[in-house]
Amino acid sequence: MASKSRQLVVIGDSCVYGWGDREGGGWCERLRCNWMNLPDAPVVYPLGIRGDGLEHVAKRWRNEWQCRGEMRRQVPDAILLAVGLNDTARIGRPDGRPQLTAEAYRFGLQQLLTEMKHYSKVMVMGLTPVDEAVMPFAECLWYSNQAGSIYEAQLEDACLEADVPFLPMHAAMLEQPSLLSWIEPDGIHLNSEGHEWIHKRVMAWSSLLSWAQLEPLASFTPAVG
Repeated sequence: MASKSRQLVVIGDSCVYGWGDREGGGWCERLRCNWMNLPDAPVVYPLGIRGDGLEHVAKRWRNEWQCRGEMRRQVPDAILLAVGLNDTARIGRPDGRPQLTAEAYRFGLQQLLTEMKHYSKVMVMGLTPVDEAVMPFAECLWYSNQAGSIYEAQLEDACLEADVPFLPMHAAMLEQPSLLSWIEPDGIHLNSEGHEWIHKRVMAWSSLLSWAQLEPLASFTPAVG
């Protein structure tokens, strides 16, 4: 009987879903297809829902994770969490009430990571930048890169406290000269080029590759811890 394949559940928002990438289906779908061509690579389950924030993911993750073990009495081996951008948005005006305050975001993350770690290996990704010039999104939500930086810092600190591998995204992506051309006209979703940049960064992430027992491809960017 064939040995059980490892499973990676990737849970989060529209970035995990791949919204905006009309060519490759998003960075997570690109990862799934890439690993599907490699012998013994883990199976990837993308579980992204548009508009999800931390509270929604916290409510649904366990039910979705535990039913994807593929074999009786088995559960997936690892979870990759990618959520938080929607929590940063301010409602109604640039200085309006945030969907979730930075302090509440940090507290919720601490609880979620503690719960997830009890059941599975956990890894976490940072947040992506936005195009502030086209705000508001959907005529009522104001996203900013200042907020993205603050919330990603909360995310990184929570991961350090929980001893969970973290892949920063926000600052590195802001430094890219072509960033604005990677963002959809709505100002928050990435297009195919943006998703490909994330895909390459994920494929060079040493923590993920070590868990997956894979080596980074030579054509990808240098590994990050």
